[in-house]
Amino acid sequence: MNFTVVNKEIHVGNIEIVGVSTSSVFIIGDAKTISMASAFDTPPESLIIGPYVPLAPQG
Repeated sequence: MNFTVVNKEIHVGNIEIVGVSTSSVFIIGDAKTISMASAFDTPPESLIIGPYVPLAPQG
């Protein structure tokens, strides 16, 4: 398989980001390498994983 990439000039006028998730990548242009890393500053015993309780609106 032959794969040809032609990089040309790019111009970005305006970007508006409303929100991000816990695992997000935002790239304009190209990237040769993307490395992912993760770090927690919370002790494991304080992390609660279980059913989520939805917050009810106060009425």
